[in-house]
Amino acid sequence: MSDNDSTQTTGVLGRLNPITMPLRYKLGLVGLVLLGALPMFIDSTMALTFAGAYFFGVYAMSWDVVSGYTGQISFGHGLFFGVGGYTSALLNLGHGFDPLLSIPVGVVMAALAGIIIGVPALRLKGPYLSLVTLVAPLILVQIFIYRSDIFNGEQGLSGVDPLFGLNTFGDEAMFYYVAFGLFVFVLAVLWIVTRTDAGPVFTAIREDEDAVEAVGLSPAKFKIMAFVLSAAIGGLAGAMIVHTPNGNASPTTLLSITVNVEVIIAAILGGMGTIVGAAIGGVALILLRDQLSAVDLVVPLFDTPISDMDFLVFTLITFVLLFALPGGIIRWATGIGGWLTQRVRGEDPEIAADGGTKTPPEQVYENYTEELREILGGDDDDEH
Repeated sequence: MSDNDSTQTTGVLGRLNPITMPLRYKLGLVGLVLLGALPMFIDSTMALTFAGAYFFGVYAMSWDVVSGYTGQISFGHGLFFGVGGYTSALLNLGHGFDPLLSIPVGVVMAALAGIIIGVPALRLKGPYLSLVTLVAPLILVQIFIYRSDIFNGEQGLSGVDPLFGLNTFGDEAMFYYVAFGLFVFVLAVLWIVTRTDAGPVFTAIREDEDAVEAVGLSPAKFKIMAFVLSAAIGGLAGAMIVHTPNGNASPTTLLSITVNVEVIIAAILGGMGTIVGAAIGGVALILLRDQLSAVDLVVPLFDTPISDMDFLVFTLITFVLLFALPGGIIRWATGIGGWLTQRVRGEDPEIAADGGTKTPPEQVYENYTEELREILGGDDDDEH
């Protein structure tokens, strides 16, 4: 291991050291512990709601890897959910594969789909790439409908075996922990990946590809890496959710336009390019929508209870939050925390609109370039 690799590894491990760990990480770990104990205090229905929220949080994190970090905006991320979910369901129903065997195959197929989308992404930018990612799942849906003899059309595939042989009714707490375990696992993996060498490169590609090429790195390699990683994580969540009460292998669950849009909204609200923000945004979106559907308060202007117009209220709340917190919840919270800390120290910080500190664009470019040069260890070696 080179001195540079050792420095990168030490930096990541240092953040996990209980003594030197930043306060926000400690708070995050406390939050995860509390969520782990949550099933003891909620009923079975709420446990399944949280399970669905965790799956959606994984969806949002998988989107954030490729779109939030590298800036390759995808409007059809449901393609990977669908490939993973349908592959696992077909293998289970048609060939008798146990879910523990069919799910990994679904992940591999989703990763292959990521390569198929990622390679053209090397030549496409902006609206052209977004249009390709938007059209791809629509094509897949039409294939599923026309070959209803295999995919059962718009109704999708149901009756798949549950994970670990769990019962739909009575094992809700266990389904909660399956979803929560996946959520924590994906969060940890993506957190580590984006905070080692790959993270600064992903972000630099989003800011300026020329800066990446200037230090001897290939943006193409890292774009494909981001697409494959993103697709594999999305496929994993899609393959797992079809074996739980939260969903099945159907266009409505995995490939609908609504799912694709909500994934983007969740990541933006939580904080694009942060992974943690996307995770929080995904969970919060599902929980908020669920709570609105149970509110009986009548809206005077429409003379209709909120529960009957929950989607409208949800979109209005989202609209307001997008304007109020353009940088996302996690950046706003981090910025406020930093502001309070500096105030306690007697400093006079300046907070940007998204909750962070204001940094000139030229300084951002310089920071990324310097960080990339540190990754290369000052070499001009093209092996990276």
